Amino acid sequence: METFFISHGSPTLSIDTSLPARHFLQSWNEKVFPQNPKSILVISAHWDTEEPSVNVISGNHDTIHDFYNFPKPMYQLKYPAPGAPELARRVKELLIGSGFEDVKEDRARGLDHGAWVPLMLMYPKADIPVCQLSVLSGKDGTYHYNMGKALAPLREEGVLIMGSGSAVHNLRTLNPSTTSPPWALEFDTWLTETLLNGRHEDINHYEEKAPHAKMAHPWPEHFFPLHVALGAAGEKAKAELIHNSWGLSTLSYSSYRFTTQ
Repeated sequence: METFFISHGSPTLSIDTSLPARHFLQSWNEKVFPQNPKSILVISAHWDTEEPSVNVISGNHDTIHDFYNFPKPMYQLKYPAPGAPELARRVKELLIGSGFEDVKEDRARGLDHGAWVPLMLMYPKADIPVCQLSVLSGKDGTYHYNMGKALAPLREEGVLIMGSGSAVHNLRTLNPSTTSPPWALEFDTWLTETLLNGRHEDINHYEEKAPHAKMAHPWPEHFFPLHVALGAAGEKAKAELIHNSWGLSTLSYSSYRFTTQ
């Protein structure tokens, strides 16, 4: 089973039919990943905790509308995918077995928009069980890469591991009327070239290795899901750029497939 990093960009991805990334995700089953997984593990940028946490949901998920001042129809969207409590417990077991000692269980949290917005386009029937794993913005890339390595056995158990963040994510520089600035393009290009050349340690230490790292990611939570997905694919994973587009000049929708060699 391959792993993936999906750039989910703006929440308007849920309704804006002009976005190329929306059409990319809608073609998921046909063009990218034709098999249906047993369950899905989403590592979303929008669940940031102090300790690794999984949501253990026995029924159907609530839909969290964790965005503000957006069009009203977006708040009426629902994605009631079933929970995956067995997967949640398996994730906890694997993390603890790899030295992540304190793994929390959240028995009430639904799906945030980093999970349900891409999933409603990829799997619109909402019939595949989903579990979320948090990111920890107080840690670093290596920590999240090692989390991914701990979760690698899930690939052999029919689980789709999907990191959901953004390849470039600077909300202070969004501008609908301009093209992407050089710093954003340079970071995005560096990311793709580094992944395709298998330089995982450079990805883990992107703050020192990447051009304009602090501009591309003033905060790290939208980048760390990539580290988890990459780590889960293994040290010799082959990366593939499966989509590239831009929104509001500095939101990159670059998305990647990681195939274990």
